Amino acid sequence: MTPASASDKSGKVVIRNIGLMLSGDLNRPILDADTIVVHDGLISAVGRAKDCDTGQARTLIDACQTCVAPGLIDSHVHPVPGDWTPRQNQLGWIDSSMHGGVTTMVSAGEVHLPGRPRDIVGLKALAITAQRAFDNFRPGGVKVLAGAPVIEKGLTEQDFKDLAQAGVRLLGEVGLGSVKAGGEARQMVAWARQHGIQSTIHTGGPSIPGSGLIDKDVVLEADADVIGHINGGHTALPWRQVCELCEKSARAIELVHNGNEKIAIEAARAAIALRCPHRVILGTDGPAGSGAQPLGMLRMIALIASFAEIPAELVFCFATGNTARIRRLDCGLIEVGRAADFVFMDRAQHSAGSTLLQSLQLGDIPGIGMVMIDGLVRCGRSRNTPPATTIPQLLPQRQQRH
Repeated sequence: MTPASASDKSGKVVIRNIGLMLSGDLNRPILDADTIVVHDGLISAVGRAKDCDTGQARTLIDACQTCVAPGLIDSHVHPVPGDWTPRQNQLGWIDSSMHGGVTTMVSAGEVHLPGRPRDIVGLKALAITAQRAFDNFRPGGVKVLAGAPVIEKGLTEQDFKDLAQAGVRLLGEVGLGSVKAGGEARQMVAWARQHGIQSTIHTGGPSIPGSGLIDKDVVLEADADVIGHINGGHTALPWRQVCELCEKSARAIELVHNGNEKIAIEAARAAIALRCPHRVILGTDGPAGSGAQPLGMLRMIALIASFAEIPAELVFCFATGNTARIRRLDCGLIEVGRAADFVFMDRAQHSAGSTLLQSLQLGDIPGIGMVMIDGLVRCGRSRNTPPATTIPQLLPQRQQRH
């Protein structure tokens, strides 16, 4: 189906007959509810059908006892303007990720742009342009929060103030530019934070020409808001250093698909042991040398649930509500007032698991039957996931009166 434009209003949407509702909230990951009501892209009610006003909906969806969860938030992507990646010369990777349940992406820097400017005027111009471009353009309906400048030597506090006033809210990965020393990075991170700009630091070995090793001492000294790909992007630090970052820093712990899987599993276990699961967020770090992974977020959820033996409903929180709170987003949680971004899922056909959650604990990714962004249906059955056992139904107008 053809996505509506981002400016369209959803009107009233009623989603009924939900079999499992994942909230995105670690404190209450599963909701005792079977109905969601949406008004113009925002959640207006969550509960049992008998307690919700479900009349006169413009759109009525029968979830057919499948699972509804918040849309997945990819906390670490490297977009360039448009739905194209020069790293792989591939078109449509963002739209394909939507078919993998991703409804929001957060840029960690537009580093793959051919000829990316390194001078101060140029990098500021690129950041503002990327922020504006993706604010106006949503591939497949996906919200891409872009405009994340990679910091370079010579930036001043005034530059960060200028960027913030222009609408830039993110820094690209610290360490991908000429600023690599912890002390120098710490000053720029502080300037950014002072002006409301959130920072992420590269962690691990070099990933692209011009980057370098960022070890645990630099990460701790820089004190960025997010410890980017703590499991490496692609090459991880030794486990003892990763463990020290988990223990000594209070910042977000980001695990990515394009990283060291063993370290991802151990870091997730460490967060549980340290009683700080609220710090864990998930991303793909794509597109990268290993390509674009439309199912990367689902694969991360299945990987951590099955190998780290963390309940799948909690791992979904890592990919939704945790990221929303750390990134200060209005989505990621199924609660009144939040954006109506949902992914409808069921266990894949012939999975050994008898339920969606059980299949994830066994390592199978789910089948997606529908994705909704801002209350608008963006796709039906996913073209990328295995087929779901059951898919939701978008009811015709004549049935919405009954």
